Amino acid sequence: MTEYVVTVDLDGVTDKAGLMDRCARALGLPDWFGRNWDALADSLGDHTVWPEGAVENGLLIVVRNWQPYAKALPQEWETAQEVFAEAADRTGALTVALALGGSS
Repeated sequence: MTEYVVTVDLDGVTDKAGLMDRCARALGLPDWFGRNWDALADSLGDHTVWPEGAVENGLLIVVRNWQPYAKALPQEWETAQEVFAEAADRTGALTVALALGGSS
């Protein structure tokens, strides 16, 4: 089986609100998604809000164009990485990968 791949493109994101919006849009999170770190962690670990097909095959989230955000807001980015890592550690079917390189 092939993992279900979702790309979260952070190109142009300058703050936490932008990151939350991109995650919500890419993952198709419900309208009630709280757009905070706890809500993101909960959503990443909750199979019921994953895209259709992801539960059966596993979910691979590829985060692209994250470097400018990380450079501009290193503490926020550190928190984002912790949320991604903890969710992946807790949820065996979830993998989060940071794409290296620039825009293509």
